Amino acid sequence: MLLEIFKTVEESYDKMGETYHNHRNNEKFKDELEQFSNLLPPGGRVLDAGCGVGRPTAEFLVKKGFDVTGVDISKKMVNLARANVPEATFNQRNIATLDFPDDSFDGIICVYTLWHIPRSNHPEIIQNFHRMLSDGGILVLNTGVYESEGMSQFFGEPMLWSTNDPKKTLAVVKDLGFEILSEGVLSLGGERQYWVFARKTT
Repeated sequence: MLLEIFKTVEESYDKMGETYHNHRNNEKFKDELEQFSNLLPPGGRVLDAGCGVGRPTAEFLVKKGFDVTGVDISKKMVNLARANVPEATFNQRNIATLDFPDDSFDGIICVYTLWHIPRSNHPEIIQNFHRMLSDGGILVLNTGVYESEGMSQFFGEPMLWSTNDPKKTLAVVKDLGFEILSEGVLSLGGERQYWVFARKTT
């Protein structure tokens, strides 16, 4: 069942990902990207988990001088990202099964992505992010604002939407030993999401 869901998400983004991106407001979380970049060491190693076409996140971070690696479940999105941001490294990977070595990154950003993965997997994914971050590394993620799970049509293709209660997401981050730098619901571009900025301390 889980593999079928991942396959559906992958195939749907392969089909409509470029159309979705062309309709997306890439400026809506520019302030959050700026905040993230200001927390990172100069030239730091950053993982864009769920990179899409590489814009705006990877492109923004590359221009700030960071060493950026992006992963996405969709081959089509990865190919577009490579063309859009040739200075970064992109690979087709499922963020639910990433196996980068311990302490690989100074920052990990996972935005507009987690809700396409079953919410039961979110704690394990966040734990893996913690493992891959260096001491003092920065994690930024966002999810939906209330607990829900279901399928719907997204730009004409089937898509999973799955989110834990924000309080549960926050508890997972805290229990792993992150220092919470900021958290809360943000209204960006007419949408509301729950955002967390955290630093690895243990």
